Amino acid sequence: MVISPLQKFRYSYQPKLPAVLAGNIDSITPQKGNATSAKSDERELKALFPNTYGLPTISFVRSDKTGRPGPLNIGVILSGGQAPGGHNVICGLYDAMTKADPASILYGFLGGPSGLTDDKYTVLDGETIDRYRNTGGFDIIGSGRTKLETEEQFEKARAVCHAHNINGIVIIGGDDSNTNAAVLAEYFASKGEKITVVGCPKTIDGDLKNEQIEASFGFDTATKVFAELIGNIERDANSAKKYWHFIRLMGRSASHIALECALQTQPNVCLIGEEVSAKKMGLAEVAEVIVDSVVRRAEKGMNFGVALIPEGIIEFIPEVGELIDVLNDLMAAKADELAAIDDPAGKAAYVRGLLDEKKGQLFDTFPESIRQQLVMDRDPHGNVQVSLIETEKLLAQLVKKRLAALKKEGKYNGKFSSLCHFFGYEGRCSFPSNFDADYCYSLGYNAYLLVCGGFSGYLSSVTALSRPASEWKAGGVPITMMMNLENRKGHLKPVIRKALVDLDGAPFKALAANREKWAVETCYTFPGAIQYAGPSEVCDRTTATLALEHGETF
Repeated sequence: MVISPLQKFRYSYQPKLPAVLAGNIDSITPQKGNATSAKSDERELKALFPNTYGLPTISFVRSDKTGRPGPLNIGVILSGGQAPGGHNVICGLYDAMTKADPASILYGFLGGPSGLTDDKYTVLDGETIDRYRNTGGFDIIGSGRTKLETEEQFEKARAVCHAHNINGIVIIGGDDSNTNAAVLAEYFASKGEKITVVGCPKTIDGDLKNEQIEASFGFDTATKVFAELIGNIERDANSAKKYWHFIRLMGRSASHIALECALQTQPNVCLIGEEVSAKKMGLAEVAEVIVDSVVRRAEKGMNFGVALIPEGIIEFIPEVGELIDVLNDLMAAKADELAAIDDPAGKAAYVRGLLDEKKGQLFDTFPESIRQQLVMDRDPHGNVQVSLIETEKLLAQLVKKRLAALKKEGKYNGKFSSLCHFFGYEGRCSFPSNFDADYCYSLGYNAYLLVCGGFSGYLSSVTALSRPASEWKAGGVPITMMMNLENRKGHLKPVIRKALVDLDGAPFKALAANREKWAVETCYTFPGAIQYAGPSEVCDRTTATLALEHGETF
């Protein structure tokens, strides 16, 4: 296998650990905090998780206590979409468990949660681990999106754990994947099993966070990759001076990625779905935000610009969000009928016939391509696959149409040509930034300590992330405290609450304070490529979001 010079260089990088995790692993001890509770649906969640609800938070500290429980067998699962740093979580887990006892065994279950239920695994040894240190991707064991929700699945997982004498399972994933962890932990506890289940917070979307989880891993790297690409396009736009670039950014439901990239690159327009929802903006009003910038820049002779669009924005437009909710329910109720229709246009026509007059009229306003995208097969959770809806093209068409009307009225005399882009997969498997390499390694190392302590149903938590890595704090938080009930395929299901952009938070306020200027002037900034070596302020810098949330400047 050919190995690039950068890959060789990254192999040699030693991730930084919080001071509490560095040094003698036998002198790390847990401290229990206060009992916890969910912010909503408390009674229902307590009934669903009688054995794992209300657990205390955990923090790790140094003490004189020594000794570990002997060798442990631990299984690890990568779940959901890829995010830079996943390999380092596994590396940190492996290093911690073998440092504590070299006889410990790490089972890597293949292809996601189904690897556990189907008993498909590989034993991860030091030689294998060394080939994946500080690299992107999930290819060490692969990933999957299997939902663990039936007793048959739980019993299969239980039998597999017994067959290999597994003491703990570490699930590396996002909100739905860590819901799997919570449900599996509850099932094992209900059966009196001493198999510990621990989660690790992963998603480039940035929406798995709260007071205890300051950031999901992968967000730092992905936004730096996207910001580099956006900066390159901004430089091109300012050089050619003839295109408006509409850039849709991955992020599913929340707009964290778009917001972070805007703070790094200062585009002319950055739409924030949460603001659109709060202001109850219609589709035409959203397009008008871009139209306003196009017109005002054209008055200054600048017929070019850059607009950032979060991929999930279409769900935040109230009228469209309501339509999508109806479509989700119809798609679930009429799944068999729709499966029998092969033609995308035929599916769209069939669904159109099921809509009431008001929603049918809205459905008709979309171009045919968008109508077909709205009735595509749903994701495993029953939701529209927003990453397949080309919102950037829809908005570009609406802006062009509106500008033509303004030109007829003598209110616009510029030229408008658009180019559309979607940035998503480009950022999911990059070499992790130093921040993500350090953070993920710490999460894995910390996960071992949670398994070692028998803290089942917990999420590995590393905080104080805006500080140098040596000052980070480590511990665990009960997954149930982050949960609420959501409608999934017509049924209320316990899931981890998604963190949306806080319109009263410092990151959004920083955007709001500058966007009027950015809309008219050319204020582009160019982050460039991720740096892995050099001054700490260059290679170890965090995101603007994290810095601003901690009251720091960026």
